[in-house]
Amino acid sequence: MREQDIAELCKKRDRNGQQALYEGFAPRLLAICLRYTGNRAAAEDLLHDGFIKIFNSFDKYSWRGEGSLRAWTSRIMVNLSIEYLKKNKLMQISSVSDNDIPDEEEPKDEQVADIPKSVLMQLISELPDGYRTVFNLYIFENKSHGEIARILGINEKSSSSQLSRAKKMLAGKINTYIDAVNKTI
Repeated sequence: MREQDIAELCKKRDRNGQQALYEGFAPRLLAICLRYTGNRAAAEDLLHDGFIKIFNSFDKYSWRGEGSLRAWTSRIMVNLSIEYLKKNKLMQISSVSDNDIPDEEEPKDEQVADIPKSVLMQLISELPDGYRTVFNLYIFENKSHGEIARILGINEKSSSSQLSRAKKMLAGKINTYIDAVNKTI
């Protein structure tokens, strides 16, 4: 079923449309929630809450072409995930000093390309909450440091330093993974 057809059915609260939306979008939306929370149980709860919100908000949705339903549902899940982190005080901006994170050589693009996506997502989920949230907003949602600062209620320099630390920490995790794989070969 086309995205536009699903949206039109959901606006009418049609169960078949809602089922098609859930079946077609749930895996990707769960991945978004997991990316932000790093916790499967919390991500599944957010997915459930998110679909309730989506189904009850179709009066605010307007079709803007192919991909607009996907973008709208993704934005709802990102916002719910950030609200969850803030509400549960998990969005603490880490005060780890740059000196406490060892400098790591950034892995080469071809090395990263060989890592399964599920492994990369796991490594991202292991980042501290603040690092992970800024990283997700910057890398996956294409937000600027100014936008991230407004969303999270922090200053731009904090956003920038959290991203820098997240990248350093992630580079270390990726290098450790690559080293482990190379040792088994």
